[in-house]
This record gives sequence, C-alpha cells and structure tokens, in this order.
Amino acid sequence: MRSAGGALVRAIRCGLQTSESGSSRLSQNLPGLTAGLSQAGIHSQADAAGSSQGWSRAAAGAGVGAGVLALTATAAMADEAEHGLDAPNQKWSHEGFFSSFDHRAIRRGYQVYTQVCATCHSVNQLHFRNLVDVAYTEEEVKEMAAEIEVQDGPNDEGEMFDRPGRLSDKLPQPYANEEGARYANGGAYPPDLSLITKARHNGENYVFSLLLGYREPPEGISVREGLYYNPYFPGGAIAMPKMLNDEGVEYDDGTPATEAQQAKDVVTFLAWAAEPELDERKLMGAKWIGVLALVLATTIYYKRWKWAPVKSRRVIVDALN
Repeated sequence: MRSAGGALVRAIRCGLQTSESGSSRLSQNLPGLTAGLSQAGIHSQADAAGSSQGWSRAAAGAGVGAGVLALTATAAMADEAEHGLDAPNQKWSHEGFFSSFDHRAIRRGYQVYTQVCATCHSVNQLHFRNLVDVAYTEEEVKEMAAEIEVQDGPNDEGEMFDRPGRLSDKLPQPYANEEGARYANGGAYPPDLSLITKARHNGENYVFSLLLGYREPPEGISVREGLYYNPYFPGGAIAMPKMLNDEGVEYDDGTPATEAQQAKDVVTFLAWAAEPELDERKLMGAKWIGVLALVLATTIYYKRWKWAPVKSRRVIVDALN
C-alpha cells in the first residue's frame, strides 16, 4: 500500500509541474500523469491481492497448526488409553543405594496382602521361612504356618494326607489351578504377585497408582459390565474391583490404615518379595566399596613409592672437548 501511495503522489506532483510550466506543456505531460495514475492503480491492486494472499496463507497455516495439535492430542489420548497413564514417582525407603527396606512397612504390607490380596492373588516364590527376622520372629511365623492345612504325602499306605503348615512351605495359593482362577473371576486370571514390581514398567509406582486409581469413567467412555475404570491400567478397564478402603484392615502397631497407607505398605511388601536379598546385596556392595577404596589407596601409594626414584632421577651429561 505504501508503494501505491508513493506512485499516486508522484503522479500528482508531475501534474502540478505541468500546470506551472504552462498550458502548452500540459498536453505533453498529460500522458505521463495518466500513466502515473494507472501505475498507482496497478500497484494498489497488486498490494491488495498480496495482502489477500497473505491472509489466506496465514489462515492456512493456522488451520494446519490446529490440525497438527488435534492429531497430537488424539495420538496422546490413544496412547494413554492403550498403555495407561504414566504413574507419578513416589518416594520409597529402599530406592537409595545405601538405604534398606522399611521392615515395619513389610510387616504391615504382609497383613494387607493376607487380608485383602490373598483371596485372589498368589505369591509363589515366597515361603514362610522368608518372613523370619524380616517381618516376624521365628515363633510368630511358625504359628502362622500352623494355621493352614497342607496336602502332603504319600504316606506308607500310598495316600495323600493333610498336615499343619511348616516354615518350609510356600504361602498358600487361593486357587488349585489356572482354570479354577479364571472361572472364579469371570475369565480373568489374577497374576502371581511374586515379581509384579519387576514385571511392570515403573514397578512400585505403577502398582501404587493402580491401587489408588479407581474412579468413575469420564464422559464419553463406557466400561462393560464386570470391569472397572482405572486410567493407570492398559486399556483403562480392569477386572479387579477397588479393594482398598480406609480402615479396611487393623494394623498391629496402631498405624492409621488409610487407603494410601495400605497401598504403600503392600507395595513395599511386594517389592521385598521380588528382591528379598536386596538389603544383603546393598550391604555387601558397601563392604566391597570400602575394600576397593583401601586397595586403591594402597595401590596409589605403592605406585608412587615404586616410581619415585625413576621420576626424580637426574641425568647429567658432561661434554668433553
């Protein structure tokens, strides 16, 4: 638009100059004035067309950007629906290099497992003896083991028989086989929890968020009968109902059994069940770090002692004429 205005001013100036020069030259400069005005009109039309094209390009760019954002949001929503929400990181007592499990939390978590989770889930890798000096004394574990009946045998007559549990027995399983577990849970198979914190991405954080993530499905999402909405579970629909509730268990040590406390304790117990040797491994690692540090210091001292005469030796050469 500036170029069009400049052309128009130049044309008017040209006309004024012709009027001052006399009427004889007006006819000679009249074609120039006409050409100037025509050029100004052409520039004005070109600028208007360019401005229109600029707005069209801006609108097209905005439309493309909105489309990209919509596709990105749709892809993110589809990924969340397929893989579940990312569980936020929680602070765990055993996650540091020089830290260990909270054994009181392990005891409380075992209580939550036996009273809430053990009705459907097993922990096949654990035996009663693993609980000794970790969460309970040997006498306490023996009493707990004796409360269950274990099928053993055959006896001298070739028959199976039931006996009280021992320290060497595994923790009891809720179902005799997978088929019975699926039949009792509408076709869904409750997974074994021995390695659940290692078998799932983000481990403890995922299990903790899953236990506390039950909510009503949002608008537009329907969950079929028999399933429950949980955004942290892949697909968003899980067959396990909400199991934890405030004061759902009564802790032996008097700790308030809030829903979050129960989730934290049972996840700590499951993390220990997946790595019962973690504390011993960290302790051994700390010992080895101390030993290797001593060896390193001794090696550095020996190297300096061995090479000191060589590095401090002076060689003097006298030139004889």
